Amino acid sequence: MKSDINRRFHTRVVANIFYSAVVTVLIELFLVTNISLIASYMKNTDRDNAFVELLTTFDAVVILIYVVFGIGIFTVTFLLLQESSMRYIAKISDAMHSISEGDLNITVDIEGDDEFSVMAASLNKMVGDLKELMDKEREAERTKNELITNIAHDLRTPLTSITGYLELLSGETKLDLEVQKKYIGIAYVKTKRLEKLIEDLFGFTKLNYGKMSMHVAKVDVMKLLSQLLEEFYPSFVDKNLSYELQSNVPAMVILADGNLLARLFDNLINNAIKYGADGKRILVKVNGNEEQVTISVVNYGYVIPADELPLIFNKFYRVEQSRSTDTGGTGLGLAIAKNIVDVHGGVIDVTSDLSGTVFTVKLKVEFDVNKENFGKIG
Repeated sequence: MKSDINRRFHTRVVANIFYSAVVTVLIELFLVTNISLIASYMKNTDRDNAFVELLTTFDAVVILIYVVFGIGIFTVTFLLLQESSMRYIAKISDAMHSISEGDLNITVDIEGDDEFSVMAASLNKMVGDLKELMDKEREAERTKNELITNIAHDLRTPLTSITGYLELLSGETKLDLEVQKKYIGIAYVKTKRLEKLIEDLFGFTKLNYGKMSMHVAKVDVMKLLSQLLEEFYPSFVDKNLSYELQSNVPAMVILADGNLLARLFDNLINNAIKYGADGKRILVKVNGNEEQVTISVVNYGYVIPADELPLIFNKFYRVEQSRSTDTGGTGLGLAIAKNIVDVHGGVIDVTSDLSGTVFTVKLKVEFDVNKENFGKIG
């Protein structure tokens, strides 16, 4: 491609040189012929002119004059033919100067298919890459600030409650045994919430930067989901929710990291409980075949707006912007879930309408451990 462009550019320059030479020769011939005719006419009419006669003698001085004049004609013609390229180079040069001064909103129109057009395209690509890099840096800075704000808020809230109740329990005022149990229970719940927040933060960091090693083995998805649903039984009771596990197969064994899968579905089920309490029911469906297994976690509560669905797996993003005790969190649960699916070479998707909010995970039965998967996380 590059050699072809060079060839076309060189061909154009050679053609312009040829055209300039032809124009120069024609003009020189025209002048010599007409000067000779004028000299003959003046001699025949006895109107001799020393200068005209000098031009027709063709000695060294006259030849030099013709040569210099021809060079001038050639130069002017060649510059006229190259004018468009020179203007284009000037535009590229101005654009480069503007970019060097920090103006990244400038672009150069692509004209022709020579080296200059390639230079303009490369310049436009460089500007685009710089803008993208700067946008990523701004996003990273914004994310870092948001992370600090989220961590400060999410850790401070349970810590404040724990500190308050422990101060009451350790104070001089004697409390009834029932009140003590109540305060201890609240402090315990807040402590578990604090543990979950810290676990999410560490887990996301490890997954996001590929620092978590995978331990792939045979995992029965049906057993894993049944165990998780049983562990969530107190939460179902607390939220007055019923749950059901449906499957087209009695067992579904796949190659995967069991701990990561447990975390994946723990996050999805926990999310369904938080935002699906109004629907009174949680449904987990498994559809397996020889090549892949599809797991759907369905809740019938809050409907996610269509414009927010593409953002649902973004880190720190939460559909419900309020930071209530019931649904507050780091906003990392679904981002962690997506990362886990990604490292397993699977796909996760979400739909939400009046018939329910469905998180669908598709995983391959045979999973090849590929270190490149970790390198692409985040």
